Formats: sequence, structure tokens, C-alpha cells
Amino acid sequence: MVGEKVKILRKKHGYSITKLASLADVSKSYISYIERGIQTKPSPYILSKLARILHISVEELMDDTKGYKKIDQEWMNLLIEAVENGLNKQDFKIYIDYMKYKKETKEPFNKSK
Repeated sequence: MVGEKVKILRKKHGYSITKLASLADVSKSYISYIERGIQTKPSPYILSKLARILHISVEELMDDTKGYKKIDQEWMNLLIEAVENGLNKQDFKIYIDYMKYKKETKEPFNKSK
């Protein structure tokens, strides 16, 4: 679905709906409609404006499979095990932020601890 992809890419770039609307010169309510699936067939003109700001082609934006892999069963099993052992959403978000920090700073992971 185009709306889900727009939302994922918008968040990836750190944009609020208001910021994306301003950059793409599209109303924020229209972007919200797209993301929520109310507007399921935005015009190619609007898609091209959003794609340009989100650094993706219109074709990729419209393709439901390209660039987004489904979670394989092994990953799902690991996640289920982590949740069963007490991992909560906040802890997981902290871990993801930590991983992003390590990747951005290119600091090696300390495996000796």
C-alpha cells in the first residue's frame, strides 16, 4: 500500500506530516489521507512530488514489494522469544536507537562485556 510506504519513508527521513507537506507542496490533510488509506489512489503528480522529497522513484513508491522484505520466521521466533523473556516496546526502541548510534558513529561493538 502506497500510504504505508509514504509513512515509513517519512519517518525514516525524520519528517512530520507538516514538514513533508511543506517540502512537497501538498496539503498535510491529503498526506494524512494517503497514509491512513483513505486516499488509495493519489494522482501521479502528487506521487511524484512525494517521491522526490522521499528520495525514491514513483515506481518504487507504488511497488508494494520493492525494498521492503517480509520478516522471515527465524526473526519472528527471536522476537517472540525476546517478548516472552520480558522485552517490552520501550526497551526495544532503546536498543534500536543504540544500534543506530553505533552505526552512525562507526564505533565497534564491545563484545567482551
